Amino acid sequence: MQDCIFCKIVRGELPSIKVYEDTHVLAFMDIEPVAVGHVLVIPKEHAKNLYDASEESMTRAFRVAHRIGPSVANAVGAEGFHLTMNNGEAAWQTVFHPHLHILPRYQGDHHDPWKKQDRSREELAADAQKIQTVLDN
Repeated sequence: MQDCIFCKIVRGELPSIKVYEDTHVLAFMDIEPVAVGHVLVIPKEHAKNLYDASEESMTRAFRVAHRIGPSVANAVGAEGFHLTMNNGEAAWQTVFHPHLHILPRYQGDHHDPWKKQDRSREELAADAQKIQTVLDN
């Protein structure tokens, strides 16, 4: 896509600090990091988000994230990392091209993205059934 900022990075029209690149995937430093070592992993094939991306392109991106994540954590002395992906405006997606965030984490860094909701086992089972129904279609 012509106006996509990540496509422009892939085409070399905008600069990036590359961590990894192959024929199908690019990983680069986030220019607005929320943690030291914040890396983005993107498929080079354009899509709006995970919903529109091909399974093949996302499989490749996840394989690269699987390889890079531990290296990022080790390189910056992190004790772990989050691998996250935002899909849709409601999920805070701001660049509409699939991308995985590798976010290094440290004990005691006080970052808690998981606000827990009270759900009974019955409600969880009902949720699972709804998801399975959609998966089966």
